[in-house]
Amino acid sequence: MRIILLGSPGAGKGTLAAEMSKKYSVAHISTGDIFRENVKNNTPLGREARYYMDAGKLVPDDIVNAMMEDRLREPDCEKGFILDGFPRTVPQAKALEKILEDLHLSLDGVVFLDVDEETVVKRLSGRRTCRSCGAIYNVAFRPSAKGDRCEKCGGELYQREDDSEEVIRKRLKVFYDQTAPVISYYEGKNMFVRLRSARNSHSLLEELEAAFGGTE
Repeated sequence: MRIILLGSPGAGKGTLAAEMSKKYSVAHISTGDIFRENVKNNTPLGREARYYMDAGKLVPDDIVNAMMEDRLREPDCEKGFILDGFPRTVPQAKALEKILEDLHLSLDGVVFLDVDEETVVKRLSGRRTCRSCGAIYNVAFRPSAKGDRCEKCGGELYQREDDSEEVIRKRLKVFYDQTAPVISYYEGKNMFVRLRSARNSHSLLEELEAAFGGTE
């Protein structure tokens, strides 16, 4: 299984990817995780990325693509992978095709999780994060049984700055401006599937499997 998950912030990519990764024992690859790992380990690519991140600039495609290629060469990708958050631009999509060609691999599918803006705002603005252990809750969909304290460790729950409604709407505008062309790029290909993301992850997984006629 080699699949790309596309979707706006709050569309449910991470949740669905986790379900797929667990069921099929394939690598869940998030660009955010790759960035953090490279920066944490102070790799040459991590140092380059950090320069742009510290300056508040977007990390150039060539650095992002190089990180992704390194990640796809790791042993846990041999059984398959789910790309979560990559590619974000058409140049990245074209670079991915070249990377996969060099690795003698091909994609099985591109899945776009389609969700309306108001649902995203409701999902993300209701998110609360534990200051101590990082556990995530949602006041509307998955509240903590301990109110404003974490069920796991008792830590304080807070709303991250990027989960405010104003910031969420700005993030969505960036997504629509930047990633809509990527959706159009893949939409004409036979492997493209559009799923409505107002459902839970189990239902989405069932729909995805049905769309691809079962997965291995």
